[in-house]
Amino acid sequence: MNKVSGSIKEGLTAGIPLVLGYFPVAMAFGLLAKTVNISLMDSCLFSLLVFAGASQFMALDLIKAGIAAVDIVLATFLLNLRHLMMSAALAVRLKETNKAWLPFIAFGITDESFSVAALKSGSLNVSYLLALQGIGYAAWVGGTVAGYLVGAALPVTLQSSLGIGLYAMFTAIIIPEIKKSVNVLCLATLSGSIYACNYYLQILPAGWSLIAAIITASLLGVCVLKDGANKKVQA
Repeated sequence: MNKVSGSIKEGLTAGIPLVLGYFPVAMAFGLLAKTVNISLMDSCLFSLLVFAGASQFMALDLIKAGIAAVDIVLATFLLNLRHLMMSAALAVRLKETNKAWLPFIAFGITDESFSVAALKSGSLNVSYLLALQGIGYAAWVGGTVAGYLVGAALPVTLQSSLGIGLYAMFTAIIIPEIKKSVNVLCLATLSGSIYACNYYLQILPAGWSLIAAIITASLLGVCVLKDGANKKVQA
């Protein structure tokens, strides 16, 4: 039986780790945007309209380096190509969905919200996804404003540590699933290893390293790992 899973309350609850991770990282973005001489309004529009952490930070570096706008758009497009696969993966699990909501769901997909939704059993519904993505979106925009306005007043050590929130959030999401399934552990290790090799050996440009890791690990997961091999990791 394909059970439809999720409600607004469940989505908001599942999104709490996203809030804890997004807010400090968004503060770091707001603080950096101010140092690059981007106005508060433009910084807010960055988070409101783009809503993609890695792309926003990369865009700041490119703007600071004086890169042309066309090149910045192309670079961020390549970096976000993975969202096409994420959207496709979630689309097949949505049941009886009003198509009018699909653009909002597609816009709200991030690495973290996708991870939470993808690891939830059963089919998904709009209420769950919109609540999950919405609470994260609000935290990201709010963190950007807070970082721009008060970030500079924080101690230097605290400013430099804001960026680790994203990694802590990923850890909080993935560890419980690793305990449930050896497949998740294999995929996480495989994708991390591929990305690390690309990063240190500089085989591919930075934007393509992440894309290559996702595609390769996903293909190997489909071809090699079977549902029947889903065993718990021994403590």
